[in-house]
Parts: sequence; structure tokens; C-alpha cells
Amino acid sequence: MGALLTRTAASKQAPEVDVRTGTDLMRATKPFSQEIAWRSWWGLAQSILVHGGLFALLIWIEPWWGKAAVGMFIGLSIVRLFVLYHDYCHGALFRRNKLAKPIMTVIGWYTMAVPSVWRESHNYHHANNSKLTGSSIGSYPIVSKGVWNVLKDKQKKQIKMVRHPLFMLLGLFTTFAVGMSISPFMRDKKGHMWAPVALFVWWSVFATLLVVDWQIALFGWLLPGLVSCAAGSYLFYAQHNFPEARFRGRREWDFQVAALESSSMFDMSPIMHWFTGYIGYHHVHHLNHTIPYYRLREAMEALPELQNPGRTSWAIKDIMAALRCQVWDPEVGRMVTFAEADRARQDEAVAAK
Repeated sequence: MGALLTRTAASKQAPEVDVRTGTDLMRATKPFSQEIAWRSWWGLAQSILVHGGLFALLIWIEPWWGKAAVGMFIGLSIVRLFVLYHDYCHGALFRRNKLAKPIMTVIGWYTMAVPSVWRESHNYHHANNSKLTGSSIGSYPIVSKGVWNVLKDKQKKQIKMVRHPLFMLLGLFTTFAVGMSISPFMRDKKGHMWAPVALFVWWSVFATLLVVDWQIALFGWLLPGLVSCAAGSYLFYAQHNFPEARFRGRREWDFQVAALESSSMFDMSPIMHWFTGYIGYHHVHHLNHTIPYYRLREAMEALPELQNPGRTSWAIKDIMAALRCQVWDPEVGRMVTFAEADRARQDEAVAAK
């Protein structure tokens, strides 16, 4: 795409402003991709200190319900560690830093997303985000109403299963154990030989902790794993499945349009933005994945083109709205439910008689 400039107006009374697209917009994001080394290291140190501090609190606190509450926060701290690892794999953090590599590799193993698997699946996701065909690797499968209507019942059941809330809630077993460990190994045993090993190590640690102290095993390992993987699975989903999301076929697909129209801004409280590594600024991240997590908000506030994304949040109404985004209907220009897609097909069949 060339350096295309279009003209728009915020209102009839407002003066016209230049809206950058193409290479102009990408060039405007480049200053924010400059890593600030001390902020990267301080962010990692913060994350490790909070994670370790929460473990210490878990051991110190006595009531089981207190341990359960702390365990949930340990899970959230794992989400933050994972996002920093995610940024490292993108080259946004610790670029060409030999000291950071072993630390980030340990985090990858800890989260059951070894580097070979995460880089392969996530890089593919970024290169194919929101395409109606072939975008399900590293993401949730998206189909148009036309494709949905010709799928076999078995295929429909598989898509419904993967997009079901329970699939996300049990992300420890579905998204990570199967999706990040077993499936990649079965697909490429040599390339992803360490994936099942990481899974084995994770569960071996849990089994060992059960022998040592069942409460630490339950509230310090299993519960945090359940929380972090469930939160991560839903974030994967809601970042690209929300009411305002727009999708295109391969021929019409455009990288920037996919970033700005098919990637959400996830509104959160400051503490949740911290725990999720500011990945809620997902449209900015997809536009330029080399921007470090701590500069995503800065980029959005500085560039008018990034300030009107589709939004979602942790509010129940927004979660329910996102979960109802199941099949892309190009005729109405939005995601509809499975039931709506099936009903539309039945109505068309009746009308054709």
C-alpha cells in the first residue's frame, strides 16, 4: 500500500484533518517502537517481585479462603509475565539481549508456551488476523455465514466447542495443554519437541507440591494456572471477537484495516491494565507489534488515527456481547449468533420454495 492520505472531518463544524494510512501511519508509529531499556528491566523486575511476593503471602496467610484469594492474584501476575514474554518473542523487549533470553525461556516453559510454539502460532496470527479463511491458527476460528451454512454437523460442533465459554474457562487444559503443547508436537515432533516436555514439567511440579503441601499445590500452582489460562484464553477471544469487529476475505484483506477494525481496545482499570501488561491496547499492538507494552497507551494518545477503536471490557454486558459474536454475516456487517445464522438459512430455504 502506498502513502495514501485521505481527508475526513469530525463534524460539519470541525476543521478538516489529515488521516494517515499506509506507510505514513506506520512511519508515525515507529518512534514508539524504540525500547527504553531501563523500563523493560524495571517492568520485568516488578513482575517477578510481585509474583514472588504473592507466593510469600500465600505461605504466610493461614485461612484457606485467604490462600484462595491470593492464588487468584498469583494467576493474574502470571498473565503479566506471559505478556512480557509475548513482547520479547515479538522483539519489542530485550532486543538482542543475551541475559534476558534464559529468563524469558523459563517464563515460556512456566506458562506452557515454549518459544518454538508461541513464535510460530502467534506470528501466523499477526500475519492473518481477521481473515475469514486460515486465521484460526493462534486464534479462534472465524467463519462467514455462507461458509457456516455449508459446513457438516461435525465441523459445526467443533467450532461451537472451541468458541464455547467453558473452553475458555478451562483454558489450562484446552488452550494451553492441548493447543500449546500436545497439538504442536503432534504436528511437528522435531520442531516442537520441547512442548510436551514443558507440559510434563508443569504437572510434575504440581504433583511434587501435592506431596509437600497440598494447599500450596492447590492455591499456589493449580488455581493460579486455572486463573491465568482462563483469563488469557478470554483475552485471546475478546481481542478479535467483539460487536464492532469487521472481517474480510483473503482477497480484500488489509493488514492495517485488520489491526484497526478487527482488534479491540479492552477498557480496564489501571490495576488490571498492569496485570495484563497493557495488552488491552490491542489495536495498537496489531498495527505495530514492536511497540513495547509500556508505550502502547502513549502511541494511542499521540496518534488520532488510533483513538476510535472498537471497545470491550470486563463488564458482564460486554462479555455477553462478545460471546454472542459467533458467525460473521457480511450482509448485516456484524457478527451474529449460531442460532441467528441457522435461522437465516431456514428463512432463505422457505423463501426459495
